[in-house]
This record gives sequence, C-alpha cells and structure tokens, in this order.
Amino acid sequence: MELELILSFLGASIMLTVMPGPDIIYVLTESLSRGQKNGIALSLGLVSGVFVHTLAAAAGISIIIQQSAVAFSVIKYIGAAYLFYLAFMATKEKKVNVNLADSKSPALENKYRLVRKGFLMNVTNPKVALFFIALLPQFITADGFNISLQMIILGLIFALQALIIFAMVAMLSGRLTKYLIDSKFWKITKWTKVCVLATLGLALLFARK
Repeated sequence: MELELILSFLGASIMLTVMPGPDIIYVLTESLSRGQKNGIALSLGLVSGVFVHTLAAAAGISIIIQQSAVAFSVIKYIGAAYLFYLAFMATKEKKVNVNLADSKSPALENKYRLVRKGFLMNVTNPKVALFFIALLPQFITADGFNISLQMIILGLIFALQALIIFAMVAMLSGRLTKYLIDSKFWKITKWTKVCVLATLGLALLFARK
C-alpha cells in the first residue's frame, strides 16, 4: 500500500467523521445528558461495528475484484452513484437541535449496554455497509498486499480515527454544542460534506482496476 494513498484515505475519513451526522450527534447528546464516560462507551460500540462492515466488504469485494473486471466495474459505478446520492442528500440536511430536555443522571445507564447499543446501531445500519463498499475499493492497489488485507488495514485506520474523534467529542461536548447550534457553522460543514462525498464519488468513477 502506498503511503500517499493511506494518507488520502485518512484525510477523507477524518473529514467525513467530523461532519455532523447521526452518530456524532448521538455521542454528543449522550455525553451532555448522561456524562462523558457514557459518550465514550457509546463511541466504543459505534466504532466496533466498523469491523463487521470492514470484514464483510473485504471478504466479498476482494473476491469480485480479483475474479471479474466486469463485476468490478459494476461495483465501481454503483458505489460512485451511492456517494453522489449521499452528497445530494447532504444538501437537504437541516440544522439539528440538541435536545437535553429528557436528560438523566450520568450514572443511570449501564456502560456495557451503551457499548452494545452503539454496536447494534452501526452493524444493523445498511447505509454504513453500502458506504464501506463504496469507499474502500478506491484506496486499494492491485499490486500491493493481498486485497482483503488492504481493506482490513483501511478499516482499522477508519475505526481508530473515528474512536479518537468520537472520544474527543464526548470529552469536549460542553464546548462543541455552541457550534452545532450555530447556523453558519452548520452551513459550512454541510457543504464541506457535500464536496467531500462528491469528490469521493468522482474518484471512484474514474478508478481503474
């Protein structure tokens, strides 16, 4: 695997993770309403689900890429179309309201249950599976390591950076709330997300086996 490709993947992963979305908003509200440790526990669960999607993508896509150029092209175009769809849907996103009206005391929720909740939220979300199928193939090289191993490495990189960012969100939740409720900040991050997704879609569209 080329270092430049890994750094590109890391940069794209970080930008996509920090963009306001369901997972990061959930971590933020959990941290604000029930404490930072609860937010970190939820983060661990969400990130652990990444491994399931990575292994599934590595097992299925690697075989297709190795066996059929036509199948690779089909996956490439479908993946690019999905990334364009995500970019289009991102243009319609509206500023979320961080509602703490139903907050509970920090000690009420079991940490293990939060980890399990986060894991199930991630694993059972078909959108996450489709996203990984669309994202990972464009950062692997045919003349590098085994394709499955490359995808697993990329999945580990994505999971690690996501855990670090989610944990930081949990620990800095009080300070971050003012940004999320700011309309200007929301507009900037929304259109940044649109640009990142569209760029990834274009990169995948012109990727070669």
